[in-house]
Amino acid sequence: MRRGEILLDLRILDGWNSELERMNVGKEGGRYVYPEIFVRLLGYMRVLFHLPYRQTEGFLKALRRFDSRIHVPDYSTIDRRVNRLDVKLDEEDYGDDLIIAVDGSGIKVSNRGEWMRHKWKVRRGYLKIHIAVDVKRKRILALKVTDEEVGDAPTAH
Repeated sequence: MRRGEILLDLRILDGWNSELERMNVGKEGGRYVYPEIFVRLLGYMRVLFHLPYRQTEGFLKALRRFDSRIHVPDYSTIDRRVNRLDVKLDEEDYGDDLIIAVDGSGIKVSNRGEWMRHKWKVRRGYLKIHIAVDVKRKRILALKVTDEEVGDAPTAH
């Protein structure tokens, strides 16, 4: 139901200019254009969603349609700034919540005799693999192999 849903708190944009002023006080050379909190958000997005830097740039360009205050850095700036911060997620960052996703996929048992099955309209057999995954920690919790008649819901119990 919630595939592809990303919730971002864009209130970080409210302090954009004030944070940049603090970061640039006494700075020699080129001024910072993107505040550290914004770069840290990009780093967490990269860690959580495994987005390459160019896709992160594209995501920000699409997000700019919803809020024009977003300034989009190029991918090399994202790379350089995110790697300086060394953003990592520890197990404690996830909290106590456990989100489990269950899905199944079928695998054809054999190609042997395919023409005979087609001619006599005999159903071929499938194996179905059901997997339960901890979404946050990206770990397999359970794996079960059944025939094609068993659904995902009964195996999740």
